[in-house]
Amino acid sequence: MSASTTTAWELPLSPDTTVGFVGLGRMGGAMASRLLGAGLTVYGTSRSRDQANDLIESGLSWCGTSREVAEQSGVIFSSIPDDQALVAIADGPDGVLAGLADGGLWVEMSTVSPDTSQRLASRVRERGAEMLDAPVSGSVPQARSGKLTIMVGGPDDAYAQVLPILRRLGSPSHIGANGHGLVLKLAINISLAVQMLAFAEGLVLAARSGLDPELAGGVMAQSAIGSPMLQIREPLIFDPPAEAMFDMGFMRKDVRLALEAARAVNAPSPTAERAVDVLEAARTMGMEHRDIAELYEVLELQAAQPARAS
Repeated sequence: MSASTTTAWELPLSPDTTVGFVGLGRMGGAMASRLLGAGLTVYGTSRSRDQANDLIESGLSWCGTSREVAEQSGVIFSSIPDDQALVAIADGPDGVLAGLADGGLWVEMSTVSPDTSQRLASRVRERGAEMLDAPVSGSVPQARSGKLTIMVGGPDDAYAQVLPILRRLGSPSHIGANGHGLVLKLAINISLAVQMLAFAEGLVLAARSGLDPELAGGVMAQSAIGSPMLQIREPLIFDPPAEAMFDMGFMRKDVRLALEAARAVNAPSPTAERAVDVLEAARTMGMEHRDIAELYEVLELQAAQPARAS
């Protein structure tokens, strides 16, 4: 099934549309802020109320539990770190499933295992509701500006229902059945990890051969290999951000999920396997919360190890 990409214009939203948001971290908080800015009534919750103070001041109605968010909302969104966190917000007497009404809609925007998401979608359907997986490509700046790429898996009618809201967050595409949005997101993140690693590898070669690394990096980023992602991150190699746009720990998690999905369909993934090895090395070096642009430093540290040993 081919992806149907939406146009850039935005459909009108009913002023009485109510949405919920579970997970108000950097990405979730930025998306919830966009929905508040669109004039929607937004209910939300997160692990810490403190991180939602700005949103509450902007009009977000705080809820004590995920269940309460679901009970108050016509459409509920979630953006959380991993499979374990997704199960935690879904299950139990205070979970999303306990609060979903018949005919409800849950748009799950996290990057998690397609298998976990598909099993949860089946449980949601048992309650008479629907769930879409809608992971995003882009980081906090794109979330704030409404320029995320959103890959949606799930029923056509549920996608049509939520499309006007998704267009406030970015450019959505309906990819296919439940889980297909996540498969495409993981496929994209394989490429992100491998591109950044290959760029860092070439830059280390240039630097250790006597070239000015900043000069070499600038030329490389403007050459035929300079994808938009590399052009954004090349300056961060030598001037790392205080807070990572996409840290190596999350990238390691995503590529591992991609490898699991690849094994399930017997898809070769040699470059993803190597990327996981280097991202695991970053973790052992204490660098997992640093931006993926700093893969260059990981390789430089690896290159220096034999010299230190001798």
